[in-house]
Amino acid sequence: MPSSDQRFQQPQRFQNPSVFMWVVLLVFLAFFIQGFSSANISLDRLVNGTINLGSFFGSAMPPSTSRLDVIARAMLETLNMAVVGVTFGVLLSLPVALLCARNTSPHPLIRVLAINLVSTLRTIPDLIWALIFVVAVGLGPLAGILAIVMDTIGFCARFFSERIEENNPKPGMALKAAGASRTAVVAGAILPECFPSFVATSLYSVEKAVRSAVVLGLVGAGGIGVELTSAMNLFRYNEAISIILVVLLVVIAVEQVAKAIRKRII
Repeated sequence: MPSSDQRFQQPQRFQNPSVFMWVVLLVFLAFFIQGFSSANISLDRLVNGTINLGSFFGSAMPPSTSRLDVIARAMLETLNMAVVGVTFGVLLSLPVALLCARNTSPHPLIRVLAINLVSTLRTIPDLIWALIFVVAVGLGPLAGILAIVMDTIGFCARFFSERIEENNPKPGMALKAAGASRTAVVAGAILPECFPSFVATSLYSVEKAVRSAVVLGLVGAGGIGVELTSAMNLFRYNEAISIILVVLLVVIAVEQVAKAIRKRII
């Protein structure tokens, strides 16, 4: 039975923080104080902002249904962008993940290059990719699809490779002992075991891509974001709130469908 002193003793990390933790804490506080002061936060601005927000919702109600057919077509275009972009992104993520994983990469140098490529794709925000592809291929859904492809590779390839490295090595070793090639081991032992995790990650990518596709339209990459930008710029707030409500309903529906599929597979 532990004594009362032992039971009420604080954890070691609270008693003796390391020098590294002190440095991290000081850096965090410095950034927080600098960010708080540079934001120019004041009571007047918060009060005025609340009043302006109330005025916005007041002028946005009731939602307009005059252009609901146009909004529906734009939302369908957004869904198409997300589905097509994620599909190509997932298909390209699989070979990249095999190159990133320690147990499937053909050479350490190739593995390092593949990991750095995935890190680069993941580091660049999808909005930046959209701007790049708008310059490359012009305005429209193609730029959004390409941006989603890049973002999906950066997201899925990382989690695919981590799942591949966690794979049980015994089935692969049995196939290798029976004379199977590296490709046969991957196809017969690694991919079947990782498939449910791959599907779950891909569904998360679809949810993420639907939300991203809305934002990508703000920079001309197609989808309903274009309609939302036009409505806000023209001060048609009742139409803007209709677009926001449609986006909210579609995102919730996609999340629920993805959740149901994950339950059935996992």
